Amino acid sequence: MPLSERIVVDTEVLAGKPVIRGTRLAVEFILELLAAGQRENEILANYPGLAREDILACLSYASYLAHEYKAFPIPA
Repeated sequence: MPLSERIVVDTEVLAGKPVIRGTRLAVEFILELLAAGQRENEILANYPGLAREDILACLSYASYLAHEYKAFPIPA
Protein backbone atom coordinates (compact mmCIF):
# COMPACT_ATOMS: atom_id res chain seq x y z
CA MET A 1 0.00 0.00 0.00
CA PRO A 2 1.44 3.40 -0.96
CA LEU A 3 2.23 5.74 1.93
CA SER A 4 -0.07 8.37 0.43
CA GLU A 5 -3.04 6.14 1.28
CA ARG A 6 -2.19 6.38 4.98
CA ILE A 7 0.03 9.47 5.46
CA VAL A 8 -1.00 12.91 4.23
CA VAL A 9 0.40 16.43 4.38
CA ASP A 10 -2.12 19.26 4.39
CA THR A 11 -1.16 22.82 5.28
CA GLU A 12 -4.58 23.19 6.95
CA VAL A 13 -3.89 20.32 9.39
CA LEU A 14 -1.21 20.64 12.08
CA ALA A 15 0.65 23.28 10.09
CA GLY A 16 1.45 20.84 7.33
CA LYS A 17 3.04 18.11 9.44
CA PRO A 18 2.57 14.57 8.11
CA VAL A 19 -0.50 13.01 9.75
CA ILE A 20 -2.42 9.79 9.52
CA ARG A 21 -5.18 10.25 6.94
CA GLY A 22 -8.51 11.18 8.51
CA THR A 23 -6.97 12.13 11.85
CA ARG A 24 -5.00 14.91 13.46
CA LEU A 25 -2.44 12.42 14.75
CA ALA A 26 1.02 13.37 13.56
CA VAL A 27 3.40 10.70 12.33
CA GLU A 28 6.00 12.07 14.73
CA PHE A 29 3.58 11.56 17.66
CA ILE A 30 3.06 7.89 16.82
CA LEU A 31 6.82 7.42 16.41
CA GLU A 32 7.40 9.09 19.80
CA LEU A 33 4.93 6.71 21.44
CA LEU A 34 6.72 3.72 19.93
CA ALA A 35 10.14 5.12 20.89
CA ALA A 36 8.90 5.59 24.46
CA GLY A 37 8.09 1.90 24.62
CA GLN A 38 4.36 1.87 24.04
CA ARG A 39 3.26 -1.33 22.40
CA GLU A 40 1.29 -1.36 19.19
CA ASN A 41 -1.77 -2.84 20.93
CA GLU A 42 -1.68 -0.08 23.56
CA ILE A 43 -1.62 2.62 20.90
CA LEU A 44 -4.48 0.98 19.03
CA ALA A 45 -6.49 0.73 22.27
CA ASN A 46 -5.86 4.39 23.13
CA TYR A 47 -6.65 5.62 19.61
CA PRO A 48 -9.47 3.40 18.31
CA GLY A 49 -9.58 5.22 14.98
CA LEU A 50 -6.13 3.86 14.11
CA ALA A 51 -5.37 0.60 12.38
CA ARG A 52 -2.22 -1.49 12.54
CA GLU A 53 -1.51 -0.41 8.95
CA ASP A 54 -1.39 3.23 10.12
CA ILE A 55 1.36 2.43 12.61
CA LEU A 56 3.27 0.47 9.99
CA ALA A 57 2.90 3.41 7.59
CA CYS A 58 4.45 5.71 10.22
CA LEU A 59 7.40 3.36 10.55
CA SER A 60 7.72 3.12 6.79
CA TYR A 61 7.66 6.92 6.51
CA ALA A 62 10.43 7.20 9.12
CA SER A 63 12.48 4.60 7.25
CA TYR A 64 12.03 6.52 4.01
CA LEU A 65 13.24 9.75 5.65
CA ALA A 66 16.23 7.99 7.20
CA HIS A 67 17.24 6.67 3.80
CA GLU A 68 16.82 10.07 2.17
CA TYR A 69 18.78 12.03 4.79
CA LYS A 70 22.28 12.86 3.70
CA ALA A 71 24.83 14.13 6.19
CA PHE A 72 27.94 15.87 4.98
CA PRO A 73 30.62 16.33 7.64
CA ILE A 74 32.27 19.70 7.79
CA PRO A 75 36.06 19.39 7.52
CA ALA A 76 37.86 20.51 10.66
